[in-house]
Amino acid sequence: MERILRRDTLIVGLSLAVMILMAWWWLVQSAVFDGGMPSGGDTMAAMHGGGQMWTSAYLVPAFAMWALMMIAMMLPSAAPMILLYARFSRQMEHGTANTVSFVLSYLTIWGLFSALAAVSQAVLVSIAAASAGTLKLVDARLAGLLFLLVGAYQLSPLKTACLDQCRSPLAFLMQGWRPGWKGAARLGVRHGLYCLGCCWALMLLLFAAGVMNLAWIAVLTFIVISEKLAPPNIRVRQIVAVLLLGVGLIALGSGLAVS
Repeated sequence: MERILRRDTLIVGLSLAVMILMAWWWLVQSAVFDGGMPSGGDTMAAMHGGGQMWTSAYLVPAFAMWALMMIAMMLPSAAPMILLYARFSRQMEHGTANTVSFVLSYLTIWGLFSALAAVSQAVLVSIAAASAGTLKLVDARLAGLLFLLVGAYQLSPLKTACLDQCRSPLAFLMQGWRPGWKGAARLGVRHGLYCLGCCWALMLLLFAAGVMNLAWIAVLTFIVISEKLAPPNIRVRQIVAVLLLGVGLIALGSGLAVS
């Protein structure tokens, strides 16, 4: 047992795998059987009740849905950074407590994003801009503008700077390493903020095809992983930007033609 416990990287890797698999299992179960919310029929009834968007019966499940989606979508791309931190921490301080602090701090950033996303969802549903059932934008013009916004952000200096930090785990650790669990927490928050800077706009695209559209979730997850882990000569960010801008122009044009 002592020999196993010394293998911090293996323990952390298995823990991450379990978290990711459980989150994806929940997504599949919720999308197929519960209509996208974790508590099934009662919650969906609350969702469709016109005045229920600003109650805990709606907002708490909505937050849980977004938080679990962020775990499923973001942890796979963050795993290399977390595993490298676990190995580095093991060599420097002999323990997994700092790695737990790092991961929890990282997930806290995405938890805050999930809270904002749940509120945004409630706003969109309450003003009838998004379907209460599918959580998809009902106006093609609005969806087109969203694609254009995200496509433009893909080419922004802020996106580039954040992505550079996420693509260089070793340099990130060497520059930001501080001892102890407080240092781990600060580094986890910092990595979470860079990760948020990379991906927040892509996450908003969930509203374009339906928040619990599994195929769309898988596509966005693949994009996030590819941007961070693909070789530098494969310009994933620019390719995605061109595709999103093209889709945005088509959606905007079709919406204007219909109107």
